Amino acid sequence: MRTVYFDYNATTPLDTQVRDAMLPFLDGIYGNPSSVHHIGRRARSILDDARDRAAKLLGAKPSEMIFTSGGTESNNLAIFGVARHLRSKGRHIITSVVEHHAVLHCVDYLEKKEGFEITRLPVNREGFVSVDDLAKAIRPDTILVTIMAANNEIGTIQPIAELGAVCRKRGVLFHTDAVQWFGKEPFANIHQFNANLVSICAHKFHGPKGAGALFIKSPLLPDPILFGGGHENERRAGTENLAAIIGLVEALERFVPNPVFSRDKLLPLVNRLISLVERMPGTHFVGPRELRLPNTVSFLIEGSDSIALLAGLDLEGICASSGSACSAGSIEPSHVIVGLGVDPKLANSLVRFSLGRESTMEEIEYAEQVVPQVIKRAQGFQ
Repeated sequence: MRTVYFDYNATTPLDTQVRDAMLPFLDGIYGNPSSVHHIGRRARSILDDARDRAAKLLGAKPSEMIFTSGGTESNNLAIFGVARHLRSKGRHIITSVVEHHAVLHCVDYLEKKEGFEITRLPVNREGFVSVDDLAKAIRPDTILVTIMAANNEIGTIQPIAELGAVCRKRGVLFHTDAVQWFGKEPFANIHQFNANLVSICAHKFHGPKGAGALFIKSPLLPDPILFGGGHENERRAGTENLAAIIGLVEALERFVPNPVFSRDKLLPLVNRLISLVERMPGTHFVGPRELRLPNTVSFLIEGSDSIALLAGLDLEGICASSGSACSAGSIEPSHVIVGLGVDPKLANSLVRFSLGRESTMEEIEYAEQVVPQVIKRAQGFQ
């Protein structure tokens, strides 16, 4: 059976050159960067160099880069760290209804357990947050706004610079989960987001799993959420995973300035898939036609559900998703699709195809042959 991987928004294969850059740090260079002997000092020197490389590429100061275990930890550190650091100034946080659960579950916790008030901004039918809605929602006690740069489920690219500019004008800290942006969209420097905090995740652009970063604009120092040693400028306790950090930095340098997800290559493939979706009865494309990630096609199918559809696709060798990979196996309707105003019953039938570097026109042609059959079978089970 052939395998067609259409789940690049969930994760990407580790690039061979990135892997080669990591290998020396899995055995030969094994020191703890906090140790004072020469083996530890060598590891410390390499860690410092990696931080300098990441900062240079992003246009940041080395002290503004905190290495983490990935997007979830970066989001948690940004939200919990700022909320607890500034709670004496206010307990109001603004987000949107279509954020990743790594954001939504944080603000839910702060609301239920720590006395914060959360405003969850609505989106339109294409998933966009209104800049005017954000401006109206900001209050004197607002301490943080957190809105993603690009949506993982339907590919909507938010007007992130404009949203950040509103926050800056009003003196409110702005965090963006940019996990799906890096490697897909043009990147000049970290300041293009107009954000005080930016989350990054290596395995979304052919780096290793378990590696990420949080940009924290100086002089902000959020409260840590992990305690122990004074690692990462006392923001993130725990011995640094040097191999993973090297992989993150290598992937940043290789795949972010010139996005590894080539819009010119991917759009013809994606447009063929959209045309396929639109030809099938009872199938609805979701997301914007413009201002979207170049690799993402999401759709809903009347008379079926995601589990049956994904199982049917998998039997044909097609690896797809029902939205956020972190919710795989969930039978709850997609909160993103519900946020668009779609009936929850239909929202339970979301399928997401997300293409990448290795995707080919031959794979699209194969999908054109088998996807309609899979959908008909899945609808027949209802």
